[in-house]
Amino acid sequence: MPTEQLPVDSSLFFKLVRVVNLTARPFHAGVSKQHHLSLNEWRVMVVLASHPGVSATEVADITGLDKMSVSRTLAGLHRHERLQRQDDPADQRRSRLYLSPQGKRLFARIGTQAKVREAELFAGVSAAELERMNVTLDKLIAAVQQSDPA
Repeated sequence: MPTEQLPVDSSLFFKLVRVVNLTARPFHAGVSKQHHLSLNEWRVMVVLASHPGVSATEVADITGLDKMSVSRTLAGLHRHERLQRQDDPADQRRSRLYLSPQGKRLFARIGTQAKVREAELFAGVSAAELERMNVTLDKLIAAVQQSDPA
């Protein structure tokens, strides 16, 4: 009787997780140690560079991280003086988040390396394939967000 293929071999979800994990390895080995920066801190820095003035809740929505992870990550960025908080003039209970000057310098330095790495990883993928992947991932993200009870 043939054995059934394990989900790990055919699961698209598992493959997505695997890609994330494999691409994170060089970050942990190099950037993380060199700059005392966690992967979640880097992910949040990318959001803050792209969307200055977002709230912590928006960071959680954009990254897909849970609110506790975002809170710990923001605390680490603040502790290393890579983050600035400003009161939201429309709602004093919320803070608007920005990269500090030190955070901007670090982002610029690492961001250049990240762009090179991304270009290397996608070198064997055509522009049409990347566009289809982008559209598919956007649909998947929307579906996950719609089905999330939180």
